Amino acid sequence: MVIRDAVEEDFDAITAIYNHVLLHSTAIYNDVPATVAERVAIWQSRRQQSYPTLVACEGSAVIGFTSFGDFRSWPGYRFTVEHTVHVDVSARGRGTGSALLQELILRAAALGKHVMVGGIDAENAASLRFHERLGFTRVAHFREVGFKFDRFLDLVFVQLLLRSAILPQSGDAEDTRRTQR
Repeated sequence: MVIRDAVEEDFDAITAIYNHVLLHSTAIYNDVPATVAERVAIWQSRRQQSYPTLVACEGSAVIGFTSFGDFRSWPGYRFTVEHTVHVDVSARGRGTGSALLQELILRAAALGKHVMVGGIDAENAASLRFHERLGFTRVAHFREVGFKFDRFLDLVFVQLLLRSAILPQSGDAEDTRRTQR
C-alpha cells in the first residue's frame, strides 16, 4: 500500500468510495450522492489553503482517502481542522484507515495546526474505537442533531491535540513538558 497526495485522476474512485459510504451508512449525514465535479471542487478549494487530500493505493487502485478542512471559518479557529477518512469496503480492517490518518495528522502538524477534530455517528462503534486507538478523545455528544434514513442521529465529536500526538514518547512526564516548551 502506498499513501500519496491525490491527483485529479483519483476522483472517480474517491467519489465512488464516498458515495458508497453515504448510501450505506450514517457515517455521512447527507442523502444526496456527490458528483466527481463536486469532489474535485472541494479538493481544489483545500489545495488553495495547502490542505492535503491523501489517497491509499494498492497498485493503481485507490482504496481509501482522507483530508481535512477548516473546523469553522472564523479566525479564532484557524489552528483547528476537521478531518474525514473513508476506506473502500474491500480494504477495511487492514490498516488502510490508520495509515491514511497517521499521515494526515503529520501533515496537519507540519502546517502549524493545533487540534484535529472529527464528527462520528454515535452508533458507529468501529469508527469511535478506530479514532481512540489513534489517540483521539471523545469531547462532545450531541443528541439528535442529524437526520438520515428517517431517524434522528446522535453525533460524537472527537479531538486530537496534534503537538502531543507527534512528540516522542517518554516515560518521564517532566521530560515531555520540557520538550513542549
